Amino acid sequence: MNMPIINSLLSLSPEAIAARILIAAFILPFHELAHGWMANKLGDSTAKWMGRLTLNPIKHLDPIGSVLLIFTGYGWAKPVPIQPRNFRNPKRDMALTGAAGPLSNLCLALLHIIVLRIVMLIGTSRWVDETQAYHMAKLMGTDFTASVGFMIAALFLFLLYLGVVMNISLAIFNLIPVPPFDGSRIFYAFLPTKWYFSVMRYERYIMIAFLLLFALGALSGPLSWALSKVAYGLLYVFGLTSGEDAYALGWMLDYVQNLFA
Repeated sequence: MNMPIINSLLSLSPEAIAARILIAAFILPFHELAHGWMANKLGDSTAKWMGRLTLNPIKHLDPIGSVLLIFTGYGWAKPVPIQPRNFRNPKRDMALTGAAGPLSNLCLALLHIIVLRIVMLIGTSRWVDETQAYHMAKLMGTDFTASVGFMIAALFLFLLYLGVVMNISLAIFNLIPVPPFDGSRIFYAFLPTKWYFSVMRYERYIMIAFLLLFALGALSGPLSWALSKVAYGLLYVFGLTSGEDAYALGWMLDYVQNLFA
């Protein structure tokens, strides 16, 4: 049987895994900090008193969710503790608290792409000749030796781009309206009360069915489609889908991927 998750676990190089660990150790704590901060603002200080309003990765990383994010691009962190009874309007405030996590990741993705755009504006003219040399070497099947400056720049751009992609994927995955993900909190806010309690009774079964579908790869197509559309939209808005900057960025990212292969 073809198991996409197992294939993903086996396909990454140690260097690519290290890069993803670096990004995950930052974005997962940021996601959960956003939940805790919003809950605290809305009247529930549980996360604050349990020491979860921090960017310390050890406080937030869930072993399974972290491994999945690193190897498949989709995952989760250890949920911050929330007591809905402390909210003035539990249904609404749970939805706002749930939305804070994915929104924080979309903001981080935007920050990464702004820095990426600035770096390209400053550096493309310096790297374009070497980028063209790499492009030609790859077409001709000949060796290419990068300068130290080109290699450092390419690695930095790769980390920025990876930050964009992983933040978007984390936001999209957690917006799925299935418990225990953040999207379910938002979805429940729009359900009539009697439907809300009916759905709550079947939360465990819904979650098991979802995880089985995810493990079998049934959701990889829709998730990849959503990720590519959002990522392309951001790149387009910031002028990184065409022109000299896009050309240099594309081949520098290709260089790093070959370096990590």
